[in-house]
Amino acid sequence: MGKTILTIIGVVLAVWLAISVIGAILSMLKFFFFIGFVAVLVVLAVTLVSKMSRKR
Repeated sequence: MGKTILTIIGVVLAVWLAISVIGAILSMLKFFFFIGFVAVLVVLAVTLVSKMSRKR
């Protein structure tokens, strides 16, 4: 009986850990995507400003 309960608890903890790790990885990827998007916007803004200053 005790072995069965411990097995069930172990499986529940393993599933919880897997879901937590997947959630952390997805959260990290979203964060990196946001940082990359901001970096692209900064590069575009700097490029536009430098091209406008050359024309004058």
